[in-house]
Amino acid sequence: MKRFALILLLCLSIVQSVFAQKSTNSTLKSRLQNKLDSFQLVNKFPGITFAAILPNGEKISLAAGIADSVKMTPMKADHRMFSGSNGKTLFAVVALMLKEKGLFKLDDKIALYIGKEPWFNRLPNANDITFRQLMNHTSGIEEYYELGDFMEKIKQDPYKVWSPVETFGYVFNRKPLFVAGTDWGYADTNYLILAYILENISGKKMYDMIKEQVIKPYQLVNTEPSTKSKFERLATGYSGNQSPFPFHGAMVKDGQFVFSPQFEWAGGGFVSNSTDLAVFAKALYNFKGISEESRQEMKKGVKAKTGRDHLYGFAMQIRPSKDFGLGYGHGGWFPGYSTDAEYFPEEDIAIAIQFNTDERPRLKKSTHAYILELMAVIKASKPL
Repeated sequence: MKRFALILLLCLSIVQSVFAQKSTNSTLKSRLQNKLDSFQLVNKFPGITFAAILPNGEKISLAAGIADSVKMTPMKADHRMFSGSNGKTLFAVVALMLKEKGLFKLDDKIALYIGKEPWFNRLPNANDITFRQLMNHTSGIEEYYELGDFMEKIKQDPYKVWSPVETFGYVFNRKPLFVAGTDWGYADTNYLILAYILENISGKKMYDMIKEQVIKPYQLVNTEPSTKSKFERLATGYSGNQSPFPFHGAMVKDGQFVFSPQFEWAGGGFVSNSTDLAVFAKALYNFKGISEESRQEMKKGVKAKTGRDHLYGFAMQIRPSKDFGLGYGHGGWFPGYSTDAEYFPEEDIAIAIQFNTDERPRLKKSTHAYILELMAVIKASKPL
């Protein structure tokens, strides 16, 4: 009889725990939804999607605002957007996989691998750059799309298919920003050159390797390469006049993006949604496809110019916070869209957000600041 009573008490305890968890997380979802609604109402940006992975593995995916201001389509949690530079994380982990196969070493000079290319010596710092410097943006190479007639060509031929050499070729014969390895300067150009080399030495396409090694294993079913101009469930992005690109306002017309995003490639190169981004933000910190040594290399940050005490690893922004410890992730921008995803190991919580606007005056603060406010809501609710 005593044994039966103990078993009964244990069962009741388990049931109470389950109900308590459901109640707590239901309250949390409500508070997070209220926060998203408040963000959108106060700042008047079109829409936002949000996802969090809680310590117990539960996923929360929410949205607020609109996905299209003409059709007044409500934003849904499964709407997708261009994730901009956040996509570099996918290229970086595949690069480290290839490094572990012995195809290159981080401190090898890239001249050993592409030094015979007819254009090689036209790269700034050509003979001094290492793989490490490309991956953490210390090469001294500047941003290609801000140079020459790139924007004019995009305007004149919006659906042009660009080769990697055509894009990073805009830095040919330019003076380096600094001596390689002595400073930090963020540029998509670094990852375009990196991916070009990796495809040459592996004999495989980067997108194919990312699909097989990352997207499939982690079931990132909403994530696909931005190699075309039409995507299912793509929220219409809205671009402000501060964008350097020659297109403003609605970036999706008649279901098609107003120019081909194909040129971005290893600079980002993906369409995704907040749920997939949160899943991978958490997975990235302890990515199983590479060794612990490579994971530590990825997290080994150099001083970055993105914020106070910010560091930058291999496609990994390392940002301190007063209340949640260090966050590991990456932001992203593409005309009409803003993205951020971050994992906080001290809390074991990952958060991702996407906005269908790139207008900072409408967002009023950094995407990272939004993440910290949402983290505060989660912490205050004490999810199980």
